[in-house]
Amino acid sequence: MTKIWGKALLAAASLFAAGCARSDMQDQPKYKPERPSDFFADGRSERQPVAGTVAWGPLDDDTAYYEGKDADGKDIEDFPLVVDKPLIVRGQQRFDIYCSPCHGRIGNGLGMIVRRGFKQPPSYHIDRLRNAPVGHFFDVISNGYGAMLNYAQQIQVRDRWAIIAYIRALQYSQNANVNDLPAEARNRVPAIGQAPIPAQTNEPLVPADSDFEDFPAQPATPSGVPGAHGAGAVHGTGPGSQPERQ
Repeated sequence: MTKIWGKALLAAASLFAAGCARSDMQDQPKYKPERPSDFFADGRSERQPVAGTVAWGPLDDDTAYYEGKDADGKDIEDFPLVVDKPLIVRGQQRFDIYCSPCHGRIGNGLGMIVRRGFKQPPSYHIDRLRNAPVGHFFDVISNGYGAMLNYAQQIQVRDRWAIIAYIRALQYSQNANVNDLPAEARNRVPAIGQAPIPAQTNEPLVPADSDFEDFPAQPATPSGVPGAHGAGAVHGTGPGSQPERQ
């Protein structure tokens, strides 16, 4: 009987010892980054890539293109890619999707959700933003600014530059000089005394949907919580008291 108990205790002790031992990847020999090694002649644990190795994946080493900054970390003044009509057209499409709800279709800061009570962003046509470098706009789109969240996940890098190119076109459209037009286009501009071409209003377009008949006449721009109150907010419980669908 004693021998049986002795064998049982020995087996239990062996199992306990085996359970405490760890022989997995946690205990295998390895080097932490930049640790020295006495195995290699140069004393380094890291190995140089094989000659001719080509890196795969995105190489974001073009600071101007991927960050909108120069070597000193300042916003760049010039576009880091060729600006042509296809790029501007692409920028208009992306702008209408991602930017116009707040900034308005012409960049005046009177987008549709501003009419619903959200804080109004500044117009692109003020001097500060007309004179801002293109890198500033890239930084704002990529990292956000004030109440604006960043759009780095929604808008790829090239499309950010396309949007900025279109913003520049919008800014020029609202501050153009007739003498900058080609002679053919300048001849089509009405002369003094002729009926002028109807000017584009700065008011945002209001949907023709009958559900929006009670849309507020003035944009609501509260200083606190969006939609709580503001210049265009209408209060009450009767018909037309709320801009939301009835």
